[in-house]
Amino acid sequence: MLPEEVGLSSDRVQEARKADALPEMNEPQGPARHALRLHVLASGSGGNAAVVENVATGRGILIDCGICKRDFFARCQEAGFDPASLDGILITHDHSDHTKGLGVVLRGLARLGVHVPLYTAPAVRDASKPVSGVVQTGLAEFVPFAAGSALSLAGCQVHVLRSSHDVAASFGFRVEAPDLPGASEGADGPFVPMDVLGYLTDSGVVTPECHEGLGGARILALESNHDPHMLKVGPYPYHIKQRVASDVGHLSNGQARQELESLLHDGLEQVVAMHVSRNNNTYRLPLQVQRSLLQEQCHGAQVSVAYQDRLVSVV
Repeated sequence: MLPEEVGLSSDRVQEARKADALPEMNEPQGPARHALRLHVLASGSGGNAAVVENVATGRGILIDCGICKRDFFARCQEAGFDPASLDGILITHDHSDHTKGLGVVLRGLARLGVHVPLYTAPAVRDASKPVSGVVQTGLAEFVPFAAGSALSLAGCQVHVLRSSHDVAASFGFRVEAPDLPGASEGADGPFVPMDVLGYLTDSGVVTPECHEGLGGARILALESNHDPHMLKVGPYPYHIKQRVASDVGHLSNGQARQELESLLHDGLEQVVAMHVSRNNNTYRLPLQVQRSLLQEQCHGAQVSVAYQDRLVSVV
């Protein structure tokens, strides 16, 4: 419970959190300045999916597919992204909130004549019924990867990073694409060669591989799952609290702040707080934590929060 919630009934607390749940969000506006865009279709324990769009090629990559077909197509349309332009689906790990929508979404795409290959580790395929199901039925071609793999998709280079979660295998990603001409003016010339997006959710710690892979990102999508005090006094059973807070659980707001501080550089423009718990966090807290750091460091990056039931796009 937050200090301002002391003395409120549980119903009033939930009403206050609901009202607080929708801070402002950043949306693409005007002509593209950089190659990469991130469209977070959903983020949280109820289901996860995000599209990395390469404006230069008009193609995209779906990261995870834990939402229903209706929400997938509706939020792609809201984002202005045509799902027929997907070149691949990357699965971070085998938990159902990242995989349960694969069958219905892939069948919906197949009805449009669109067939998208599925990229993940063999251990994830074997541990996940939704993943193994779409592979066995031929809905998706299976393309295996491992930590350290480099994939070419949508005109991007995707580097696979080993993360730390209590699953068969788990991964984050570094996505690089040639930036748009004239995207940045700098001392070394008029053009930054690569646009970079870093993506990490569902990890109890930031592994050395992930820390290195997230470095230099212009867009940083980083888990900020829980507030430690809210987790401690919250409704979860003790063993679940221990799991969430463990090295194979989820990053807290404070851990995300610490990682963000270590990753600050002049080219960082967008930070997105990901996989925010609706039981052990509020949507406001990650914004406050990350923005306070950026203010202390006099850094101009923008901070957004990804929602469970609402599209968030950053450019």
